[in-house]
Amino acid sequence: MNIDSCYKIGLVLKPHGLKGEVTVSIDADCPNDFATLDAVFLSSNERLVPYFIQHVSVRGSKAFVKFEDVDSPEGAEEISKQAIYLPKTARPKSTRGEFYDDEITGFEVIDETAGTLGNVTEVMQAGANRLLVLMQGEKEVLIPVNSPFILSINKSKKRISVDLPEGFLDI
Repeated sequence: MNIDSCYKIGLVLKPHGLKGEVTVSIDADCPNDFATLDAVFLSSNERLVPYFIQHVSVRGSKAFVKFEDVDSPEGAEEISKQAIYLPKTARPKSTRGEFYDDEITGFEVIDETAGTLGNVTEVMQAGANRLLVLMQGEKEVLIPVNSPFILSINKSKKRISVDLPEGFLDI
């Protein structure tokens, strides 16, 4: 499985217990039905390796997962700090006006007044807020996603239109 055809849904944090379970941090882009997944991919040495799930217990943004063939704390330690992925084809389509973070990476950001600002390098999570990250020359610009600044997102043209207040780019 190619990493470009997958999206990140979480991170294996650390071993949990003595039977090979692990604690997992679940990303915001993770499907709501995480507990019903049969298998996921873990990143190991720049490759994705399939892991089959025996059981899952979800508690908020964390889950306790038991993978097949991971039966000891040492085995759980080996997969700690690995990102968890699912194929992009398995995630639900985003609705109009919504997007997954990895969908808009590379989109051009254009301000009503200032013109082209740059391309989105990532979408960063800062507490409860999502921020578009782009470089304008040597300066990093952060634009809140949940704000009145974003006017439209055109996925076919890979363009985001914004209307930033006067002085926003000077901060």
